[in-house]
Amino acid sequence: MPEIVVHAVEGRSAEQKKNLMVKITDAVVESFGVDRDVVVVSIIETKATDKARGGIPYSERNKT
Repeated sequence: MPEIVVHAVEGRSAEQKKNLMVKITDAVVESFGVDRDVVVVSIIETKATDKARGGIPYSERNKT
């Protein structure tokens, strides 16, 4: 059973996350030749204050 985990900063809508999960599932079905029912996709969200790139929290990035 393929299981895919996506790590992302919070802020996407439920519709955006569902769309991503459907597209990932489609790609795994096509690439691995498995049934849709065996593909598991999880989205792990992190608060922007709890994730950083280059030492700068996402909550502070792109502020002008």
